[in-house]
This record gives sequence, C-alpha cells and structure tokens, in this order.
Amino acid sequence: MKTKIAQTIRESIAVKEAICQDERLLHTIQQVAEVIGLSLKQGHKVLFCGNGGSAADAQHLAAEFSGRFYKDREPLYAEALHCNTSYMTAVGNDYGYEHVYARMLRGMGQPGDVLVGLSTSGNSSNILEAMKVAREKGMIIVSLTGATGGKMKEDADYLINIPSTDTPRIQEAHITVGHIICEIVENNLFGE
Repeated sequence: MKTKIAQTIRESIAVKEAICQDERLLHTIQQVAEVIGLSLKQGHKVLFCGNGGSAADAQHLAAEFSGRFYKDREPLYAEALHCNTSYMTAVGNDYGYEHVYARMLRGMGQPGDVLVGLSTSGNSSNILEAMKVAREKGMIIVSLTGATGGKMKEDADYLINIPSTDTPRIQEAHITVGHIICEIVENNLFGE
C-alpha cells in the first residue's frame, strides 16, 4: 500500500514537473493571469464552469477570487455557474444538459468577462456550448483541459492543456495552476 501511495504522489509530481519544463504552457499561465487581472480591474467578472470534479474545482477557484486567497482584500467578482441547483435541473430538464451553462451566459455574460471552462477531456458538450455563447458575447475564453485539449482547444483564446491523460492528475494540476493564477492576480491588483 505504501508503495502505491508513493507512486501516485510521484505521478502527480511528474505532471507538475512536465508543466515546469513547458515554456509555452508557463507563458500561457502568465498570460491568463494578466488577462483575468485586467478584466477584473475593468469591472468585469470571471465565470467558471465544469462537470463533476471539475465543477468542484471551478467552485473552489471562484471562491479563491471572490473570497480571499493570501490577502485580506476587496472581493473580486468570480462565480461558478453550476451553484444554482434549481436553475441547473430546470434547464437540464427543459432544454437539455448541454445548454445549462450557455443559457446562463446568454443572461449574464458581457463583453470583457472571462469564461474559464474546466474539462479533463476537453470535450464536455455543455462547456463547448457555453464557449459558443461566450464568443458571441465578446467574452475571453480560457480552457483548462488535459493533454490533447479536446474540442475545447479550437475556440479557446487561451488553452492550458495539462500534459497528462490521467483525470485525477489533470484535476490536481488544474487546482495548482488556478492557485498560481489567483496569486498573480491578487498581487497585481492589491500589491505583493
């Protein structure tokens, strides 16, 4: 059992090491932090969406922005789109689950807002539909995916494709990258 535990930790470390070695990916992470910070500074919002564990990660990251990360500072407008269960179940039932995020963005998305979609496969239909609406609305689109980027890479302004095909390792890296982005944004907006 201890061997398996250590092996799993090593696999997680290996994914993060691969990120450290990928200059393009590091540059994209930096760009995303700058874009999100600028959007928030201009009074826009950051909207997160995902499914399953990625929904939990979306909610976690939205809370880091809207609550606090390291600093006691003003809240930032960030929200995970799945948190209204009455809305999610009604729209899923009446229109189809693939429309749950797109329909919400039609009502609340504004030019200059940032949509952050998290999907380990990059092929989640409800996130792809949300990306279409975000594009129509003039929003900035960030996709956090696994290695291939899936279909989400095609319409993303910024693709953070974690170099792994293992769902738990991808999700762990999404949180790490999200924390890094939040820290950079917080420092840029409120000082180090």
